[in-house]
Amino acid sequence: MDCVVGVVRSVVAPLTRTRAFRWAGPRVLPTFERLAHAASGGSVQVSSLLVHSLTLHTTGARSGQQRDTELMYTPDGRGRAIVAGTSFARDRHPGWTYNLLAHPEAAITVRDRQLAVVASLIPDAGRDAAWARIEAQWPGYRAYERESGRTVRLFLLQPTAELRDWPPALPPSGE
Repeated sequence: MDCVVGVVRSVVAPLTRTRAFRWAGPRVLPTFERLAHAASGGSVQVSSLLVHSLTLHTTGARSGQQRDTELMYTPDGRGRAIVAGTSFARDRHPGWTYNLLAHPEAAITVRDRQLAVVASLIPDAGRDAAWARIEAQWPGYRAYERESGRTVRLFLLQPTAELRDWPPALPPSGE
Protein backbone atom coordinates (compact mmCIF):
# COMPACT_ATOMS: atom_id res chain seq x y z
CA MET A 1 0.00 0.00 0.00
CA ASP A 2 2.84 2.43 0.83
CA CYS A 3 4.27 1.80 -2.63
CA VAL A 4 0.95 2.70 -4.28
CA VAL A 5 0.65 5.87 -2.19
CA GLY A 6 4.23 6.81 -3.12
CA VAL A 7 3.53 6.39 -6.83
CA VAL A 8 0.29 8.37 -6.62
CA ARG A 9 2.04 11.14 -4.66
CA SER A 10 4.81 11.34 -7.28
CA VAL A 11 2.17 11.80 -9.99
CA VAL A 12 -0.16 14.13 -8.08
CA ALA A 13 2.45 16.34 -6.34
CA PRO A 14 3.62 18.10 -9.54
CA LEU A 15 -0.01 18.75 -10.52
CA THR A 16 -0.64 20.54 -7.23
CA ARG A 17 1.98 23.11 -8.14
CA THR A 18 0.30 24.17 -11.38
CA ARG A 19 -1.49 27.49 -11.81
CA ALA A 20 -4.74 25.62 -12.59
CA PHE A 21 -4.58 23.67 -9.32
CA ARG A 22 -3.74 26.79 -7.30
CA TRP A 23 -6.89 28.37 -8.75
CA ALA A 24 -9.19 25.34 -8.49
CA GLY A 25 -7.84 23.77 -5.30
CA PRO A 26 -9.13 26.32 -2.79
CA ARG A 27 -12.48 26.48 -4.57
CA VAL A 28 -13.10 22.76 -5.07
CA LEU A 29 -11.20 20.78 -2.44
CA PRO A 30 -12.85 22.16 0.74
CA THR A 31 -16.34 21.48 -0.68
CA PHE A 32 -15.27 18.02 -1.85
CA GLU A 33 -13.82 17.26 1.61
CA ARG A 34 -17.03 18.42 3.35
CA LEU A 35 -19.21 16.29 1.04
CA ALA A 36 -17.06 13.18 1.55
CA HIS A 37 -16.99 13.81 5.30
CA ALA A 38 -20.79 14.17 5.44
CA ALA A 39 -21.47 11.20 3.15
CA SER A 40 -19.21 8.95 5.23
CA GLY A 41 -20.63 10.01 8.56
CA GLY A 42 -17.39 11.79 9.36
CA SER A 43 -15.11 8.81 8.80
CA VAL A 44 -13.49 9.82 5.48
CA GLN A 45 -11.07 12.65 4.89
CA VAL A 46 -10.14 12.44 1.21
CA SER A 47 -6.77 14.18 1.59
CA SER A 48 -5.72 11.59 4.16
CA LEU A 49 -5.59 9.00 1.40
CA LEU A 50 -2.35 10.65 0.17
CA VAL A 51 -0.91 12.58 3.11
CA HIS A 52 -1.20 12.82 6.85
CA SER A 53 -4.28 14.96 7.42
CA LEU A 54 -5.99 16.50 10.40
CA THR A 55 -8.83 18.79 11.25
CA LEU A 56 -7.61 21.85 13.12
CA HIS A 57 -10.14 23.32 15.57
CA THR A 58 -9.26 26.94 16.39
CA THR A 59 -10.89 29.92 18.02
CA GLY A 60 -11.45 32.80 15.61
CA ALA A 61 -8.97 35.62 16.16
CA ARG A 62 -11.67 38.28 15.88
CA SER A 63 -14.96 36.42 16.17
CA GLY A 64 -14.13 34.09 19.04
CA GLN A 65 -16.13 31.42 17.17
CA GLN A 66 -14.94 27.86 16.62
CA ARG A 67 -13.35 27.35 13.21
CA ASP A 68 -12.50 23.99 11.65
CA THR A 69 -9.93 23.59 8.88
CA GLU A 70 -8.76 20.44 7.08
CA LEU A 71 -4.97 20.48 6.76
CA MET A 72 -2.07 18.36 5.68
CA TYR A 73 0.41 17.85 8.49
CA THR A 74 3.85 16.38 8.84
CA PRO A 75 4.85 14.38 11.92
CA ASP A 76 8.01 15.80 13.48
CA GLY A 77 9.17 12.44 14.82
CA ARG A 78 8.51 13.45 18.43
CA GLY A 79 4.72 13.12 18.60
CA ARG A 80 4.06 16.63 17.32
CA ALA A 81 2.64 17.91 14.04
CA ILE A 82 4.01 20.55 11.68
CA VAL A 83 1.45 22.53 9.68
CA ALA A 84 2.23 25.07 6.95
CA GLY A 85 0.06 28.06 6.08
CA THR A 86 0.65 27.84 2.34
CA SER A 87 -2.92 28.69 1.28
CA PHE A 88 -2.33 27.33 -2.23
CA ALA A 89 0.46 29.92 -2.82
CA ARG A 90 -1.88 32.87 -2.34
CA ASP A 91 -0.29 36.16 -1.34
CA ARG A 92 -2.17 36.23 2.01
CA HIS A 93 -1.81 34.07 5.08
CA PRO A 94 -4.75 31.72 5.67
CA GLY A 95 -7.21 32.69 8.40
CA TRP A 96 -6.36 29.74 10.62
CA THR A 97 -2.82 31.09 11.07
CA TYR A 98 -4.19 34.33 12.52
CA ASN A 99 -6.40 32.24 14.81
CA LEU A 100 -3.39 30.29 16.13
CA LEU A 101 -1.38 33.46 16.66
CA ALA A 102 -4.24 34.97 18.70
CA HIS A 103 -5.29 31.74 20.45
CA PRO A 104 -2.50 29.12 20.42
CA GLU A 105 -4.57 26.70 22.49
CA ALA A 106 -6.49 24.64 19.95
CA ALA A 107 -7.47 21.06 19.18
CA ILE A 108 -6.93 18.62 16.36
CA THR A 109 -8.78 15.57 15.15
CA VAL A 110 -6.66 12.85 13.57
CA ARG A 111 -8.41 9.64 12.52
CA ASP A 112 -11.31 10.16 14.98
CA ARG A 113 -8.92 10.95 17.85
CA GLN A 114 -9.19 14.43 19.35
CA LEU A 115 -6.22 16.07 21.04
CA ALA A 116 -5.78 19.42 22.73
CA VAL A 117 -2.71 21.17 21.34
CA VAL A 118 -0.66 24.29 21.86
CA ALA A 119 0.62 25.88 18.66
CA SER A 120 3.94 27.66 18.38
CA LEU A 121 5.34 29.45 15.38
CA ILE A 122 8.49 27.68 14.19
CA PRO A 123 11.38 30.16 14.51
CA ASP A 124 13.61 31.08 11.59
CA ALA A 125 16.36 28.77 12.87
CA GLY A 126 14.05 25.75 12.56
CA ARG A 127 12.36 26.53 9.26
CA ASP A 128 14.74 24.69 6.92
CA ALA A 129 14.54 21.51 9.00
CA ALA A 130 10.74 21.75 9.11
CA TRP A 131 10.54 22.28 5.34
CA ALA A 132 12.87 19.31 4.78
CA ARG A 133 10.48 17.07 6.76
CA ILE A 134 7.46 18.46 4.91
CA GLU A 135 9.05 17.96 1.50
CA ALA A 136 10.10 14.41 2.37
CA GLN A 137 6.36 13.76 2.64
CA TRP A 138 5.20 15.95 -0.26
CA PRO A 139 8.01 16.81 -2.71
CA GLY A 140 8.13 20.39 -3.92
CA TYR A 141 5.66 21.71 -1.33
CA ARG A 142 7.93 24.63 -0.43
CA ALA A 143 7.36 25.99 -3.94
CA TYR A 144 4.10 27.39 -2.57
CA GLU A 145 6.16 29.68 -0.33
CA ARG A 146 8.34 30.88 -3.19
CA GLU A 147 5.35 31.45 -5.47
CA SER A 148 3.30 33.27 -2.82
CA GLY A 149 5.92 36.00 -2.34
CA ARG A 150 5.59 35.74 1.45
CA THR A 151 7.16 33.80 4.27
CA VAL A 152 4.75 30.96 5.00
CA ARG A 153 3.88 30.56 8.66
CA LEU A 154 4.96 27.16 9.97
CA PHE A 155 3.48 25.94 13.24
CA LEU A 156 4.39 23.12 15.58
CA LEU A 157 1.34 21.59 17.26
CA GLN A 158 2.22 20.07 20.64
CA PRO A 159 -0.45 17.72 22.05
CA THR A 160 -1.33 18.42 25.68
CA ALA A 161 -4.24 16.03 26.33
CA GLU A 162 -6.68 13.68 24.66
CA LEU A 163 -10.17 15.15 24.39
CA ARG A 164 -13.57 13.59 24.30
CA ASP A 165 -15.41 16.63 22.95
CA TRP A 166 -14.53 19.84 21.18
CA PRO A 167 -15.18 22.68 21.72
CA PRO A 168 -14.89 22.68 25.49
CA ALA A 169 -18.02 23.74 27.33
CA LEU A 170 -18.23 27.47 27.85
CA PRO A 171 -18.87 28.72 31.39
CA PRO A 172 -22.42 29.92 32.04
CA SER A 173 -22.89 33.60 31.23
CA GLY A 174 -22.10 35.93 34.06
CA GLU A 175 -19.04 33.98 35.23
